[in-house]
Amino acid sequence: MANTILDIQAPVESSASQGRVPPQAVDVEKAVLGAMLIDKEAAPKALELLDPTSFYNPTHQKIFQSMVSLFEKGEAIDAVTVVEELRRRGLFNPVEDPAYVTELTMNMTSSANVDYHARIVLEKALMRSLISASSSVASRAYNDTEDALDLLDEAEAAIFQISERRLKKTFTPINRALHETFAMLEEIHGKHSGVTGVPSGFPMLDEKTGGFQNSDLIIVAGRPSQGKTALALSICRNAALHPEKRTSVAIFSLEMSEQQLIVRMLSAEARVNAHQPRTGKLPDENWKYLSRNVGRLAEAKIFIDDTPALSILELRAKARRLKAEHEIGLVVVDYLQLVQGPKSAESREREISMISRSLKALAKELNIPVVALSQLNRALEARSDKRPVLADLRESGALEQDADVVIFVHRPETYNIKETKDVDGTTMDAEGIAEIIIGKQRNGPTGFTLLTFVKDYAGFERRAPRSLETYLPPPSEEPGPPF
Repeated sequence: MANTILDIQAPVESSASQGRVPPQAVDVEKAVLGAMLIDKEAAPKALELLDPTSFYNPTHQKIFQSMVSLFEKGEAIDAVTVVEELRRRGLFNPVEDPAYVTELTMNMTSSANVDYHARIVLEKALMRSLISASSSVASRAYNDTEDALDLLDEAEAAIFQISERRLKKTFTPINRALHETFAMLEEIHGKHSGVTGVPSGFPMLDEKTGGFQNSDLIIVAGRPSQGKTALALSICRNAALHPEKRTSVAIFSLEMSEQQLIVRMLSAEARVNAHQPRTGKLPDENWKYLSRNVGRLAEAKIFIDDTPALSILELRAKARRLKAEHEIGLVVVDYLQLVQGPKSAESREREISMISRSLKALAKELNIPVVALSQLNRALEARSDKRPVLADLRESGALEQDADVVIFVHRPETYNIKETKDVDGTTMDAEGIAEIIIGKQRNGPTGFTLLTFVKDYAGFERRAPRSLETYLPPPSEEPGPPF
């Protein structure tokens, strides 16, 4: 099986072999280079969007590379310095280059349109990259020794790489940024709620985080059976059914099936034993609660994708589509280590790093919070203090680096610990208690809060603990059809 990485910047085949001229705008390339030579303000504008491979003409590539080198050294960019830099870098053609560089300056009268021209050059470069990547895929697809799924992964990675090239963001003038930011602060000030993001539905947690903020990557981590998925589903339900701020939610479940998730959410919403509905042993009285809550849960705008072994590129594409079609305000991924990264990753750690960075990019691109569940290293089981710390994040330090918020789920009773500490430091019974530990918060405090974990329906509730019987809502007069 071939192990060649697709080269998105490989030269596109010429018209001699394909009968077509690759997308290019040589005159526009000249305009960009000429603007950089006559106006020192033009260089940073062009450098923000372009790199040497953006240029089709090889001479333009080496001239631009010399300009980049001069800019990085803080030296002036003009006809004399560029020619000298070409000579220093061993790229100088004494017959052609001096006259060509001089011609670039003589043909330019204004640099006013350098932004527009640079975008044209970038667009043509992206089209050439797409042609190169697709041609490589097509060529290798004819090879019987290729693995189709590996080739598909590499093709996705190549397209993603091309997409990343177009996402360079221009600077925002501070006066505009101040105006937009102050308008946001003014709106928050008028609400007096303290929850400015997507509410988790747990007041003590929301008090510490202000809700899950747009463009944030939130890692929810824990060892198996601590309740990561249960907490995530509780947050999804609470956000989607919030009385004041209903949020559309996308759940990418790589571990559990759609039906398993629905049973868990429905059982938690109705507060009935989660095991009984699957075995047909649910008492008639509890069936009333379950039936009534089907209708309530159906009102929630929750979209579930249970595709196994989903690639990060597929996940991002689906999230973008949901954002466009349903204006989702929260994405949940269960769980991160099951997402497939590009096959080109040299190691598992590198693969997780690429997935983590891509999820953060997704949060910024869609301007919504992304919650990703994560496993923790087994090593913490050997410690006397089982409370997770940032160093326990599994397989990659990039998770800690990329995440805006890291939340650990820790249930002391699963380690046969009988007592734990309340938020005020007093000792308390650990039964049914879940410690929700904020191990990192880029824009807020760390600390912890306590929730009640109800084993019967694998759900989280705000404290204080109550018995299942006293918590159940009164049965509906007519449970009837749920819809």
